[in-house]
Amino acid sequence: MPNHALPYPEVGYVSLLRTLEISDAALAARLRDGLDRTEARLRACVNEASDPRVTGAVGHLVEAGGKRLRPLLALLGGEFGDPPADHLVGAAALAELIHVASLHHDDVMDRATVRRGRPTVNARFGNAVAVYSGDWLLARGGQIAAELHDGSLALHTQTAERLVAGQLRELLGPGPDDDALAYYLEVIAGKSAALISAALRLGALQGDVPAEVSERLGDYGEQLGIAFQIGDDLIDVTSAQSDSGKQQGQDIASGVVSLPVLLALRDTSQANAELRGLLTAGPVPGSPEHARALALLSASPAVPLAQEVLEQRLDRARRVLTTLPPGPAVGALYALCDLVSRRTN
Repeated sequence: MPNHALPYPEVGYVSLLRTLEISDAALAARLRDGLDRTEARLRACVNEASDPRVTGAVGHLVEAGGKRLRPLLALLGGEFGDPPADHLVGAAALAELIHVASLHHDDVMDRATVRRGRPTVNARFGNAVAVYSGDWLLARGGQIAAELHDGSLALHTQTAERLVAGQLRELLGPGPDDDALAYYLEVIAGKSAALISAALRLGALQGDVPAEVSERLGDYGEQLGIAFQIGDDLIDVTSAQSDSGKQQGQDIASGVVSLPVLLALRDTSQANAELRGLLTAGPVPGSPEHARALALLSASPAVPLAQEVLEQRLDRARRVLTTLPPGPAVGALYALCDLVSRRTN
């Protein structure tokens, strides 16, 4: 391995596991061990680049840490079978590599300057490096997938296709005959929920979990992922510092039609006229109009309405859990639903 390893701080999965308060001590220990090993695998992956400058770019966001939600989901998916430990860790690392690659691309599209509390890859290295380093991470993920259980590479490519299609559809926007809310939900199912669903299925795949159980895990992940993205939408409006380290109001500044924005635009009341006009004009980041739009949106009925949609998706996820084989992993998946709800309450 080239000798230009990056320094890595303690990452957020420690606090994530603590917050989940997993009651089964044996499961908690397995998850902590699995996440520790996944972190080492991620570190090794980015340090396999032949040029230290490439390592710096592809490892920039990996080094920044994060909650490692997707690796955790892969490990929980494996709990429903009996996977080889190295394959399960590989699946967990693969899920995170796809996620980080998507963040490289997202931040270029959004012109974001902060991610996970540090400059984004595009802010530090430029847009071209950010895009190509994201591509590198996707390709490296494909190499890992090829080493795992049969079907892992196909699931990797299907997930990447859904992510890209979701982002493209967000860029293109709904057509004149599309319902904007339905279109939004389809977009976030692709660009966000697809990977959360796939992470669970990747873990299950390594342990030869029965197909019907794997499908239900995927269904749970779809609903959890949609709720998680709506939560991000809400945090962007209501929280001065999100757990992703992004700037508040980034969606408004980038012209992203998040759920609160969409619901506010659908409110044709006179009381909402100023906000509707500001959102339609697209306020410039840092301008008085941007600050005013953010203040009006955070106090508008769109926020509790979006929270209601989030809770509906979590209820669907919980209903799926009632169909899974009982065990401590199911309890952890229920706890994740509660955590997603608490993020915005």
